Amino acid sequence: MKRVQFVVVLLLLTALVAACAAPVAPAPAAQAPAAEAPAAAAPSDLTFTTVVKIAGINWFNRMEEGVKKFGAETGINASLVGPAQADAAQQIPIIEDLIAQGVDALCVIPMDPTQLDPVLKKAMDAGIVVITHEASNQINMHWDIEAFDNKAFGAGLMDRLAAAMGEEGEYAVFVGSLGSKTHNEWVDGGIERQLEAYPNMKMVGDKNESFDDAEIAYQKAKEILAAYPNIKGFQGSASTDVAGIGRAVEEAGLQDEVSVVGTSLPSIAGDLLTTGAIDAIGFWDPAVAGEACNKLALMQLNGEPIGEGTDLGIPGYDNLKLVGENVLYGNAPVYVDGTTAGDYPF
Repeated sequence: MKRVQFVVVLLLLTALVAACAAPVAPAPAAQAPAAEAPAAAAPSDLTFTTVVKIAGINWFNRMEEGVKKFGAETGINASLVGPAQADAAQQIPIIEDLIAQGVDALCVIPMDPTQLDPVLKKAMDAGIVVITHEASNQINMHWDIEAFDNKAFGAGLMDRLAAAMGEEGEYAVFVGSLGSKTHNEWVDGGIERQLEAYPNMKMVGDKNESFDDAEIAYQKAKEILAAYPNIKGFQGSASTDVAGIGRAVEEAGLQDEVSVVGTSLPSIAGDLLTTGAIDAIGFWDPAVAGEACNKLALMQLNGEPIGEGTDLGIPGYDNLKLVGENVLYGNAPVYVDGTTAGDYPF
């Protein structure tokens, strides 16, 4: 009996020692709270800068009004800058400086898209949203937005020039720059329209560059009037072209014989529209375009869907047409003459 008790006690002691030697499972560690998604930047922390071809001219002064309107409505720091001369080489250091500042978005109206491609790629590589305007051939950008189909707009200018010329005679064309995509599209659209619809008209010379300078347009128009004494018309592209051409025509006393049509603003064409030295102008409201560029940049920054039918909530840009992969057309053309220019006080 004692032997049995001894064995039982021995077994109990063995079990107790084994239990004491067994590893104790650690208590479950307290889980860290889930990380919160970073809050979206407040509008006042965002900086959008619009870089234009040249500072100080009426066209881009008007665009600045739209940029400021966008900033006031959204709370975003929105501003507009440009070089003292219409020169792509002068736009590049401005953009370089803005990249260094770490802006959130750039809205760029390139003087020459090809020249700006490397610096815009640098901006995109730095995480900056890049929107361009008047640059449907720009490679490095998220989106390019145009006020309308540029060739159709140029054809509309030619229709008005042809009407003023009686659909016959010689005409010359001007562009701000041979590298300016939109200016060349307007002129090419006009030339194509003339060839298909107005066979009794003929273009003389090559495309004339004005470098967005009314004085250069004036001097070149004088030269053309002297070289082609039978010329009956001019089509301009830079907003200042018709002002310079119209001045040359009026000084020569030819406002009743030579017709002038082109892209401009009533404030730039001025009294020359009233006197008949300029017959008609076409344009889109630069303020609305500036607002549209910045709104598109904000949508891109927020990851909102963009494409065919996009509505920016802005007249003329409320049903965008997608062309190719990332070019958008609005429908915002305006054509006026001396009797209707007063409807657009800018």
